[in-house]
Amino acid sequence: MTQIAELFKTADWKAEKHVPVIEIAGAAKKGQPVAVTVSVGKEIPHPNTTAHFIAWIDVYFMPAEGKFPCQIGRAEFAAHGASTEGPDTSTVYTAPSATFVFKTDRPGTILAMSYCNIHGLWQNSAALALQ
Repeated sequence: MTQIAELFKTADWKAEKHVPVIEIAGAAKKGQPVAVTVSVGKEIPHPNTTAHFIAWIDVYFMPAEGKFPCQIGRAEFAAHGASTEGPDTSTVYTAPSATFVFKTDRPGTILAMSYCNIHGLWQNSAALALQ
């Protein structure tokens, strides 16, 4: 039986265009809003066409010494160039990038997942330290 963890791929985002890149704005402070931007294709652009696209990004926070992660948010990307005239005929293409803002009183780990319609599930993580 396949477990979901077995389906996730990861790599260095500088060499692989499918890996979610996690960027934390500034120094996170206890109880203060922190902005986390997650994007796919930062170093090597990901195709964003009707045939090959990033469908969504999910972001979770796993508090240090916590039992379960908290879902911070989900971004879905729906415009990939398709129109009633056919594939890649629209002038509207969404970029697979989103910023999530949340507060926490504990350090932990940001977990990000993305889904490419051709290459499947990808994951990455980043430590969130608090001042």
